[in-house]
Amino acid sequence: MRKKPIGKLISHLYRRNQKILSRKMSPYGIGSGGQHSFLKLILQRPGITQEQLTNELKFDKATTARSVKQLEESGYIERKPDPNDRRSYLLSPTVKALEFSPVLQGIMDEFNADLVHNLSDEEEDLLITLLQKISIDSGE
Repeated sequence: MRKKPIGKLISHLYRRNQKILSRKMSPYGIGSGGQHSFLKLILQRPGITQEQLTNELKFDKATTARSVKQLEESGYIERKPDPNDRRSYLLSPTVKALEFSPVLQGIMDEFNADLVHNLSDEEEDLLITLLQKISIDSGE
């Protein structure tokens, strides 16, 4: 059996996962483009800056700006000027986001369980280890 290129498999998996997550999140007013990832990190680290989001999630600045704007318009986050840097904003979850947090976590847990349902516990652990190993130094 001829092996498929790893990059192609990862790309296919990413696109499929984005479609599924977009469908699961849309009833809550959370769109595509990784908005759920931004919201999750803002929930974990209230007061994070847009630049920190960009760096930690490895999205480009335009995607971060678009997602932050949409999350703010949907009422999930608020932006406040950073008292230490007037060019920067601190991002915090709203009450709506805090109430949605357990729902978001449930969707993500179910999604991840579905993703590996054909794997044994050992295979899942190995997959995570291998993906972490190749993502540490991706040549960026």
